[in-house]
Amino acid sequence: MKKQKFFNKVIWITGASSGIGEACAYQFAQAGAWLILTARSAEKLETVQQKCLQSGGKCNILPFNLEQTTRLADLSQQALAIYGRIDILINNAGVSQRGSVLETEEAVARRIMELNYFAPALLSKYLLPSMIANGGGQFVVVTSIAGRFGFPLRSSYSASKHALYGFFETLQAENYTKNIRVTMVCPGRVYTNISLSAIDGKGIAHGQLDEGQASGISAGKAARRIVKAVYHNKREVLVGGKELLMVYIKRFMPALTARLARKIKST
Repeated sequence: MKKQKFFNKVIWITGASSGIGEACAYQFAQAGAWLILTARSAEKLETVQQKCLQSGGKCNILPFNLEQTTRLADLSQQALAIYGRIDILINNAGVSQRGSVLETEEAVARRIMELNYFAPALLSKYLLPSMIANGGGQFVVVTSIAGRFGFPLRSSYSASKHALYGFFETLQAENYTKNIRVTMVCPGRVYTNISLSAIDGKGIAHGQLDEGQASGISAGKAARRIVKAVYHNKREVLVGGKELLMVYIKRFMPALTARLARKIKST
């Protein structure tokens, strides 16, 4: 990718310390972007930051636990103060789930919704006025194929990803004439630590690398597809392998999708 494609574009990436977020940071750094990286661990972010700086770009870190949604207004102002604007927000941070409807406690369901839905929705809402004032901007939202159909042990996770589609499609419809664009990123199986950090019905980390995750495409390959889609302002990009066929099956044969979803290995 040529450096000038994102030259001097200010890009804020959440969930940037590992997986898709980290891989995207490297891709955008090589493309000339000015980066802001957010995740819980300052130490991990510093490691990613150093690798981004080696590409010759600019990179600042803003460690934060995005579950603290009451503080996101202040966080957005801190991010805006770094370079004076945000051109692209990559809403990537999130947590997965490994617990049935019956065994998932209410507090756990709310925790998943806070991080997966309310955090990206609120950050985007708080940045929207400045983007409009600057002539436009782009929100990139990492959802999941679980946001297109539900399957076992993912009730709250799937609900949060479904909700992202409703919110951001509305946001773009309301602000399209103000040059606000949205790119929905719909990953299937990508080889990351998402299953390791997924939480069960009581909020305890799953701690296992799922077979589906282990056989997925690399985070680097996913990032290359995502960055290309962002550059071309794609409305949606599907990222993964043959499992993405389920999205199309759901579109044209929803009853078949329901039968197939019931047979998905529940791990």
